[in-house]
Amino acid sequence: MFSISTAPMKKLLKEFEQIVSSVMARSLSQMMLKRFAAYPLARSSAITSRSIHQGEVRYSTSVPSDPDTHEDFRPTSKLESSGLSLENIVEQDVKENPVMIYMKGVPDLPRCGFSSLAVRVLKEYNAPISARNILEDPELKNAVKAFSHWPTFPQIFINGEFIGGSDIILNMHQSGELKEKLKTIVNNQGKEE
Repeated sequence: MFSISTAPMKKLLKEFEQIVSSVMARSLSQMMLKRFAAYPLARSSAITSRSIHQGEVRYSTSVPSDPDTHEDFRPTSKLESSGLSLENIVEQDVKENPVMIYMKGVPDLPRCGFSSLAVRVLKEYNAPISARNILEDPELKNAVKAFSHWPTFPQIFINGEFIGGSDIILNMHQSGELKEKLKTIVNNQGKEE
């Protein structure tokens, strides 16, 4: 009979764990890089909604009152220059878009887990989603809160009716109520195409 010393065995086991850990970390980082590279970051703010932001790209800066910047080159808010108040814009959005979501980020690249959940649930039904990114304009965020009398985001409106946030949408999806609410929208979209 022979015996194996536990010290070399422990050393071997520790080396094995380090190798496995290193390989797993490398594989995970490579997978994450591939996933992030697949997101079209350059398009994220331009494709917020087909019906609201057609061809519009909005840029923001933190120095709008910089004295060295000529007035012609200072950033402007396209919402403000439209001639409509923010309250009227929210009202128009809700009225003209069958599914309207005010969210953090955009449907293709949500910037919050709740917004992401709401978009994923709505996309299950292939309904046309119109959206506005509340992170780009704090005044718009306040106007939406005042319009719906609801403090949190995302805020989802279907056929002009305020539904709620991601938790409400998820519950409606699970109960089948959301399918009924979106049925006419999805059917009308199928007829248009």
